Amino acid sequence: MKLIRKIFSAIPILMVATSIQAIDLPKPPDILAKAYLVYDMQSNQILTGKDLDKKIEPASLTKLMTAYLSFQQLKQGQLQLDQQLTVSEKAYKAEGSRMFLELSKTASVDDVLKGLIVQSGNDAAITLAETISGSEATFANLMNQESNRLGMQNTHFENSTGLPGANHYTSPRDLLILSSAIIQDYPEYYPYYSIKEFTYNKIKQNNRNLLLYRDPTVDGLKTGHTSSAGYNLVASSIDEGRRLIAIVIGTDSDKTRLAATSNLLNWGRNAFVNQKIFDELQKIRQVRVYKGKPKELSVGFLKDTYISIPVGSEDKITQEVILNEPVVAPVERGQVIGKLLIKIDAKTFQELPLLALQEIKSGGFFRRFWDSIVLFFK
Repeated sequence: MKLIRKIFSAIPILMVATSIQAIDLPKPPDILAKAYLVYDMQSNQILTGKDLDKKIEPASLTKLMTAYLSFQQLKQGQLQLDQQLTVSEKAYKAEGSRMFLELSKTASVDDVLKGLIVQSGNDAAITLAETISGSEATFANLMNQESNRLGMQNTHFENSTGLPGANHYTSPRDLLILSSAIIQDYPEYYPYYSIKEFTYNKIKQNNRNLLLYRDPTVDGLKTGHTSSAGYNLVASSIDEGRRLIAIVIGTDSDKTRLAATSNLLNWGRNAFVNQKIFDELQKIRQVRVYKGKPKELSVGFLKDTYISIPVGSEDKITQEVILNEPVVAPVERGQVIGKLLIKIDAKTFQELPLLALQEIKSGGFFRRFWDSIVLFFK
């Protein structure tokens, strides 16, 4: 059956979907990096990538987690933007990039966040870590707890700054999970990442994410660099409601990092088209439920659903519904009931989980007894 409204589902960010390589996808650009990916947030699809789960040195991309936990504290009321933070000797003597905080003097949370994000200040990272957890070591434990909660399976932090450590690593996929969480969970604080310059202590520094100056659709996120890690960049671009995230790891120069990230974003925008294919809670199929009340269950997706499809394939898409039958109560809302295959030229492009749109409770004794007999003969 021809699908006029193309299809994708509401897969949680912890289960980032990638295309099934059964069809010829648009050829991505040649990327001179150790690892990379480009992801469409609207459709929840990784459009292309290399070594997504490879353990890499994040360098200052570590500060994405430092910022995430700081935003969390702000939202919970544990920090206030106008709160004054005292700078410790450890923060003051931090090596590497700095916002030039002064020893034993105070700085507002707002300024320290700008120093962390715009200037990539290691002194800012340590000041926030010590404020939130008492010490940077304790804060690193909190970072690891949060990465586990988010589903970052190939990540371990030793510090808040990204300075090299023997057991300090992450992966491109985990950086994607973290970056998406920042955008989704803390939209009120995400605009910090689009600030192009910040002056503190009479020292003006520019944001190292040069795409903010060169691409009007780019509004974040973060660069990172050490001699051992190479040049890293996580960049996010939004154009007419469609957000792409590109991650480039381990290039040999800032120029290469910039070109690779820009090429990935442009390719994602031009090689794929997004289409909304189902509304939130729209019924796709009605399913018989045994031992439950009521006896019918609506199946679909829990939120508006989009798919990224190669340009030119709009008229070649078909769908196939596969249900996990029989369905037996109780059924929880959001429970996976089957899958919907999206095909291009009869070849599978995506498998999307079909979800229960409502809860079905267990029926009474006679309903359960009768349906047990029916199921026995089935």
